[in-house]
Amino acid sequence: MAKATQKSRQRPAAKTPASGHGAAAQATWGGRFASGPAALMLQFSESVSFDRRLAPFDIAGSQAHAKMLARAGLLTAAERDAIVRGLDAILAEIQAGAFTWDTALEDVHMNIEHALRRHTAAAAKLHAGRSRNDQVATAMRLWFKWSCAQLFSALGDLLRALVAQAEANQASILPGYTHLQRAQPVTVAHHLLAYVEMFARDRTRFLHVAENANICPLGSGAIAGTTLPIDREFTARELGFVDSQGHPRLTQNSMDAVADRDVFIEFLAAAALCGGHASRVAEDLILWSSAEFRFAVLPEEFTTGSSLMPQKKNPDALELLRGKSARLQGHLQTLLTLVKGLPLTYNRDLQEDKPPVFDAFDQLLLGVQILTRVICAAAASDPLLLATDLADHLVLAGVPFRDAHHAVGALVALAEKSRTPLNELPEDEARALAPQLGKNWRDVFDPARALAARERPGMPGPKQVAAQIARWKKAL
Repeated sequence: MAKATQKSRQRPAAKTPASGHGAAAQATWGGRFASGPAALMLQFSESVSFDRRLAPFDIAGSQAHAKMLARAGLLTAAERDAIVRGLDAILAEIQAGAFTWDTALEDVHMNIEHALRRHTAAAAKLHAGRSRNDQVATAMRLWFKWSCAQLFSALGDLLRALVAQAEANQASILPGYTHLQRAQPVTVAHHLLAYVEMFARDRTRFLHVAENANICPLGSGAIAGTTLPIDREFTARELGFVDSQGHPRLTQNSMDAVADRDVFIEFLAAAALCGGHASRVAEDLILWSSAEFRFAVLPEEFTTGSSLMPQKKNPDALELLRGKSARLQGHLQTLLTLVKGLPLTYNRDLQEDKPPVFDAFDQLLLGVQILTRVICAAAASDPLLLATDLADHLVLAGVPFRDAHHAVGALVALAEKSRTPLNELPEDEARALAPQLGKNWRDVFDPARALAARERPGMPGPKQVAAQIARWKKAL
């Protein structure tokens, strides 16, 4: 959480009822108050329990800031090097799990700054020209670029799995559904490629989020920048906030830079959409794997049994995917509500912006990885799926479509009443309801023929599906 460093928020550390080395660190913003914050306040306001994951990004920002301060003559070369080395050592300690986090130090930033004092006295000079407001905004933008890259890669693996399954199931036919009623035949490949389109859009959305995060706010200070001779372009380049030509990308308004949470919301919107797509895939697979459908067999490592019923094979992983999609949507609503009434610029409410995005990333990444492993399908066919093709057959014979639709509907009703497959109705009974039926009307019910007749763009014809598979294999 970004916290202003103005004197109006300062309190003395010596009287802070905190354990360990936290008290000394509070002196960085303590000096105006006669007493320290209550222990309950410290417990209520700490964020290091969740923002410690920003450590690599905070350290990168601090190292770039130190190098910039040296260029500006605010640090000596020796002080700069000592700071950079000290931060490298702290990062190694954190990655090894040997770093002790102190909640009395409030957040990841103060924990790292306090630890740096053990390495060099120059640590006291590091915060010149910045506030925790622009410091955390920078760390979060670096985190968003990293997290979007992780999700982009995971979604690529999922897309490749879907395309591979589609390629293996180009000839497998299964019912397509509308209103959860059997509609028309499609191939498993065409069905899987629908998911590919969804997740490809998600992948593009995360690219856009990363691009919008790729603007450096460091140097904005708490609200209005600084009077010190800082070089914002230098730190932007050091941290990789550059365009395709290598030019630095900087926020243009210091107030907006520390108050803006658009990237947070865009990230959660992309996550919620992606989670919704995963939920739809999960629902299809749950239905397909049921005894009533029997279209798919789920891998045992992502299912569970029953403590009572020995025959059960429950699709728990897929059901959790459905459930977690609601969690992702809730996180988006949390952020939208959080920012809707806040005045400029920073308000402590914004400390609550990180748990939703961190949890959304964790849950979505894990969900995408699981779905990649689960994808599996097997198909069956049904003559009723080709009722629309029979109507088309009549249209080609000159029957108006509405009349053809009515006639085929009557044939379907007869088939259901007599419990006879549509394509096996007696000839005389069929022609009594649809006199225009040609001699070859039963050929309509060949699924391969039906699909071969659907070779226009976006349709499930074999050539179209093969072309789409080739396109996606090349794209991925």
